[in-house]
Amino acid sequence: MNKIENKLKAVLKKALESLSIEVEESMLMVEIPKDSKNGDYSTNLAMRLSKQLRNNPREIAGMLQDELVKESYLVDKVEVAGPGFLNIWVNNLALTSVINDVINQKNNYGNNNSGDHLKINVEYISVNPTGLLHMGHARGAAWGDSITRLMKRSNYDVTREYYVNDGGTQIDNLVLSLLERYKQLHGLDFQVPEDGYHSEDLIEIVEAINKNHGHELLDWSLEKQLKVLEEEGVKLELDRIKEDLKEFNVEMDVYTSEKAIKAEFDTEALLRDLDKAGHLYQKDGALWFRTTDFDDDKDRVLKKSDGSYTYLTPDILYHKNKLDRGYKKLINIFGADHHGYIPRLKAAIQAIGYDADTLEVDIIQIVRMMEGDLEVRMSKRTGNAISLKEMMDDIGVDAVRYFMVSRAADTHFDFDIDLAKSQSNDNPVYYAQYAHARMSSIFSRAEFTPKDSYTLLTHEKEIDLMKLIADFPAVVAEAAESRLPNKITNYIQKLAASFHTFYGACKVIDLDNPEMTQERLALVRATQITLANALDTIGVSAPERM
Repeated sequence: MNKIENKLKAVLKKALESLSIEVEESMLMVEIPKDSKNGDYSTNLAMRLSKQLRNNPREIAGMLQDELVKESYLVDKVEVAGPGFLNIWVNNLALTSVINDVINQKNNYGNNNSGDHLKINVEYISVNPTGLLHMGHARGAAWGDSITRLMKRSNYDVTREYYVNDGGTQIDNLVLSLLERYKQLHGLDFQVPEDGYHSEDLIEIVEAINKNHGHELLDWSLEKQLKVLEEEGVKLELDRIKEDLKEFNVEMDVYTSEKAIKAEFDTEALLRDLDKAGHLYQKDGALWFRTTDFDDDKDRVLKKSDGSYTYLTPDILYHKNKLDRGYKKLINIFGADHHGYIPRLKAAIQAIGYDADTLEVDIIQIVRMMEGDLEVRMSKRTGNAISLKEMMDDIGVDAVRYFMVSRAADTHFDFDIDLAKSQSNDNPVYYAQYAHARMSSIFSRAEFTPKDSYTLLTHEKEIDLMKLIADFPAVVAEAAESRLPNKITNYIQKLAASFHTFYGACKVIDLDNPEMTQERLALVRATQITLANALDTIGVSAPERM
């Protein structure tokens, strides 16, 4: 994906062929050294070949060196270092070519074909429509949206899906809770069920329903009351979730209803197919699934003795539906409390005829909201769990999103509220966005026209910046494949730091040197585009002013 690295790999491959040495493509590895004194790029290929060739790695490196220096269109200088490293300095014209690549591609820079059109479904958030999104959901929402943005840039055919759990006990409890809140709204005695939803934000829902029906609803039969409260209440709850997600820069392609899946597809037919395949058995009046045949720790009930289905049954139906839609890979993003659910879902995937790794599950660990050394559990406004809406209002969408993907999702994370709000270089979001705003400020004072080539950009800090920019498509591809958007936040910090260092060392606008000014302005533009695109992959804005 990094054009220069790919060219270097091609040159290495050609050098090996000229020496009649055959290696696998995976052996051809190059990287950017930590110290630029050790070249623009380096490789340990000679050391990796030592055992195969039964030769001293420095001698192998010397042979490769002789071949590499012949490629003067790309390679400027090659040195053998240490036990057999090859340190490579790239031709300046080859290195600076990335500037116009970025300027020409604009918002598309960073896009790559590593996904090769793989048809993939990513299900995330899928919060029950029974209340507000809260801080526990924010990490999964930011993580899921970021990995799908990365996948889209990497040419995966990705669908973002939200599974609406609008059937089952939790909805029954919601409806009964809404009825009691409706009574409360009209001054009647009320008592929210013990297993119901006690948050007072449900009052907002019943107020909206009340505008449609008023006191008349309370005169209807209980059956009609519950039917209307379910239909309208669930829709209003889901609409509220959608509004919060939109503000959080999260878009879904598909909202799939659990009730609709149950209504459209035959659950009993699924059970008959599983039974015919030998995966089910009867015990104590219940229907059991032999998940232990697929490495689960115990078998699971699909149909209880009273005839009702367990949670797993509609989930199998739903995952079969996704696979029937033609997806080659399913990704589910679950909270940490669902970790134990993974083996039974993988068992289901295998039982319906697919490989276990057709389904992959990312676990999102708990986030603690911290102010100083104190954990903040409850909203200061409502006394309830801190809602996503409140977080966005108090901290800002950009900061919440950035912080939520800045650590690996499977690790616990302490969200530093004070740091996220601060306007200092210690705040990684501010630091990165300030770099972009500084670039915008430069262009408010000067104009530039891209050149066909750039021959004056030879300063160490200019070279460091160009190498980082050239690396961006590869970083996007790697972050998409590994589903680790924190690799992007790491890259953003490196790029912002490299720009700030370059800006301090190199005078961009120099009226006494217009040629150098134009070349450095082009480099700044390429950096600005790259940084904005990197921020966009995690749903964070690139402001022109701070």
